[in-house]
This record gives sequence, structure tokens and C-alpha cells, in this order.
Amino acid sequence: MATTLVRPRTLTETAPTAHKAPALRHLGPNWYASVMGTAIVANAGAALPYQLPGQRVACQLVWALSAAALAVLLAARAGHWLHHRDQARAHLLDPAVAPFYGCLSMALLAVGGGTLIVGKDLIGTGAAVAVDTVLFTAGTAIGLVAAVAVPYLMVVRHKVEPKQASPVWLLPLVAPMVSAALGPLLIPHLPAGQPREAMLLACYAMFGISLLATLLMLPLIFGRLIVGGPLPLALTPTLFLVLGPLGQSTTAVNQLADMAPQAIGAPYAGALGAFAVVYGVPVMGFALLWLALAVCMLVRAARAGMGFAMTWWALTFPVGTCVTGAAGLARHTGLTALGWLAAALFLALLTAWLLTAGHTLRGLLSGRLP
Repeated sequence: MATTLVRPRTLTETAPTAHKAPALRHLGPNWYASVMGTAIVANAGAALPYQLPGQRVACQLVWALSAAALAVLLAARAGHWLHHRDQARAHLLDPAVAPFYGCLSMALLAVGGGTLIVGKDLIGTGAAVAVDTVLFTAGTAIGLVAAVAVPYLMVVRHKVEPKQASPVWLLPLVAPMVSAALGPLLIPHLPAGQPREAMLLACYAMFGISLLATLLMLPLIFGRLIVGGPLPLALTPTLFLVLGPLGQSTTAVNQLADMAPQAIGAPYAGALGAFAVVYGVPVMGFALLWLALAVCMLVRAARAGMGFAMTWWALTFPVGTCVTGAAGLARHTGLTALGWLAAALFLALLTAWLLTAGHTLRGLLSGRLP
């Protein structure tokens, strides 16, 4: 995602060296994007219709890496809030940074979902269910709060101009869709009857929250591109964030359709299965259109001299949601073409993750991370 994007320090602000843990002072919520982007590699790799020898083991290792990164980052962000409350409040009041609070929710949800998808092979099903329950509950609560709080701040506190519209604004709105896509994993572990039905319908409600909010925001983002021209070079990778609600909503309807027979009556279960295809195929088509546009803009930015920035993490999680969405459609339609599409998108995801993670690690070791 984007760099911390905090405003320059004023003359009256205390220098970082006067604070405890100065290294944490400018640690923004955008760092959770690295956890999301790592976890989705494991989740998407396990969802592919084609499995190579050792592929699941590799997914387990990547999930373990994402879980470790989440633990470290949660501790670091806790230190940030403890020792640098003024900077944390400044992040909330900065329209360039506040939307990244949605990444905390999605990081918790992605790692929690991965725990049930592949982590259970390492820690056991019982422990995996317990971990995912905690992470799903916390991630969903934080995501719903962010989906309300960030737009509220944008209206009443942030000074936003039309030219500032960017795909970053989608981040707090996509978080409930991630809950809708990963909540179904817990349905088989709930008591039969109303608990399962309540979870199913709650996920559909969060699907609606995120989808309708995204439909309100997308025209602003596309209008900004048409009227204002290309984004700054460093922000060009954020165009891929638009794929997030598209791929994640397709994933959600397919995951929910899988679990509907265990949670709701036959007439509705069959209808939800049909809805997964009727909704998912057109949305995946639009996702591919946007992917082509974003790739063209990315190539243009690269030719213009775009260097590495933390915005490169936007090339991972959104593409991963398209992998799981295409894999879900392949499962429900039986079309080989959709299976190959999922595999091709996964190769793109893996390439983007290797490049982005490599540059991030190099920057951390050198102390010169952009």
C-alpha cells in the first residue's frame, strides 16, 4: 500500500529523539498491507484447482510467515499508540493515512482465514478454529467500525478535495467484504440450526454493506482519473486496490454458496448457489477489464521512472482475491478456463509478492525504506 504519508513535522513538534521508541514514531497502519499480501498468497495457493507436489507445504510456510509478521506488527503498533499518541491521532486526522486503518481488519481476517485453510495442518483443527474465531471476531468488529469511522472523519474533519480521490479510499469499505468471504469457513464449526443461519446471513449483510459502499466510491475514483489524469508515479500501484472489492465479493458469494446447504433451507440454498455464478461471472469480467487498465498504467509509470515504494503491496492482496474468486467460479461452473485463469492470476500474485517482499526486506535491512 502507500507509505506513511504523514505531513512534515512542524517546528513546534517535539523531535522523535525526545520520545521513547523513536523508531516506531512513523510506523503507520499501512504496514498491515504486508501481512495481508503475504497471507493471501497462502490462502490463494491452497484454493487453486490445480495442486503441485509440495504446494500445500509451501502455503503452510507462507501462512506461518504472515502470522509471525502479524504478531510483530501488532506489538509494534501497540508501542506506537503507547509512546506516540500524538502521531497516532495525526494519522487518523490525515485523509491520506486514515483509510489504512481498514488494513488492520483485513490483516487479522486474512491470517485467521489462513489458519483454518492451511494452518490447521500444523496446529490442529481445534486450535485453528479457536484462533480463527478470535481473529475473525476482532477483524470484523474493527472493519465495521472503520467502515463507519473513516468516512465520518472524511466528511466532518478531513479537508478533502476532488483531486485527492484515490483507490486508497476503498480500504475501509472492503474490510466487511473480507469478513463476508472468510466467515463461511466457521459455519461448519457452529451448532446446526440458527447459529449457522445467523452467520450465513450476517456474512451476506456485510457483503451488501461493502458492495453498496464501494459502488458509491468507485465513480469518484474513476472520475478523478478521467478529469485529473494519471496518479503520481508512487501511487500508481494503488489502482490495483479496485480489484479488492471485485475479487473479494466474487470469492464471498462462492464461499457462501458452498456453505448455504449446511445453514439454510433448500429453496434458498439453491438460489444462493445460482447467485454465486450469476453475480460472480460479470464481476470477474469487470475485474479483468480493470486489471488490464491498471497494468497499462503500471507499465506507463515504470517507463516514467517509478521506483519501489510501499504502495507495491497493493499489487498483492487485491490480485489474490481475484485468484480465490476465479477458483470459486471454476468450482461452481466446472469450467477449465476459469481454473486456468485462477492459476495465471496466482502466478502474477506470486511474482508481485516476491518482488515486493524482496524490496521491502532489503529496505528494512538497509534502513532506507521509501
